[in-house]
Amino acid sequence: MAEHMKALIAGASGIIGHGAARELEAYGADVRGLARHDIEGMTTIRADLTDAEATARVIAEQAADTTHLFYAALSPDGNLSVEAERNGQMLANLLDALEAAGAPLERVVIYQGFKIYGIHLGADVPTPARESDPGHMPPNIYQAQETQLAARAERASWDYVALRPDVMVDGHVHGNPMNIALVIGVFAAISKELGIPLRFPGSERAYRVLMQFTDAGLLGRASVWAATTPNIAGQAYNITNGDVFRWERLWQDVAGHLGMETASPVPLDLPTHMADKGEVWRRLAERHDLVEPDLERLVGWGFGNFVFNTETDVISDVNKIHQAGFGETLPAGDTLLQALDDLRANRIIP
Repeated sequence: MAEHMKALIAGASGIIGHGAARELEAYGADVRGLARHDIEGMTTIRADLTDAEATARVIAEQAADTTHLFYAALSPDGNLSVEAERNGQMLANLLDALEAAGAPLERVVIYQGFKIYGIHLGADVPTPARESDPGHMPPNIYQAQETQLAARAERASWDYVALRPDVMVDGHVHGNPMNIALVIGVFAAISKELGIPLRFPGSERAYRVLMQFTDAGLLGRASVWAATTPNIAGQAYNITNGDVFRWERLWQDVAGHLGMETASPVPLDLPTHMADKGEVWRRLAERHDLVEPDLERLVGWGFGNFVFNTETDVISDVNKIHQAGFGETLPAGDTLLQALDDLRANRIIP
């Protein structure tokens, strides 16, 4: 299987795409990333998926032999209707391009977030969330994409599998707004530089709810499984580390790992409160020879705001994927601390 897999990763510059690329390469697949800009260390096909004609031309020229598509492309928008329509059209443009090029496509692996369960609408999502839980009133980006995939797969020679990770953790990418390890690492480094304890920047209630992570490497290995396992077509699978945590315990572990003191939470609006920390970071970057001295380009404070102020339990039921054959689990604490070590080793944080 590996020797003939021609993998195309849409959204390859993101945290999911990077993790999938690493594990697919380890598996032995021929991996190409699809993105608007070149990706260091990865064969990149440059395309804007909102441009149907340009996408069709590039795919015909550079990716007509694609056998497996890993779709992690995302163009977020505050208007949910616009977000669903635009992202649905991006997926359609790429699938149309692969069909027009005569690509021997076998399977599409698509990624969905916890938003599929309605958490972004302020819903108190029943936990652990199950893949069989009833849907909610659209628009929803993931509903729109999967409805389209299901309809196309009925008449196509390929099939699809949906993976549903949650809060992502990775120590190898920066400049991606959805890597909570990077948010924590940068916040800790700035706190340490200013001589203050590492204080949880969310609400007291959020400090104590149950949360979960999805390690990027684990998701990458699940992606290989999803691409190569028979008899799972048309199914969605929750995929997390398989355990839960509370920030009130894990935050203490992070502080200890980084050699810092901590104290009680102080809620902050991170995008506003960290807006004046650019010069602090620039000094740190120069002193430690870090890869990105521009704080605005490095980290997504808005994502941290959302995670650190989630005041309901967020737990996925992962029994379905374990029973189907992918049973790997990882401790949340180990995942986060290892990611922080990797971010240091990669000179992304000091």
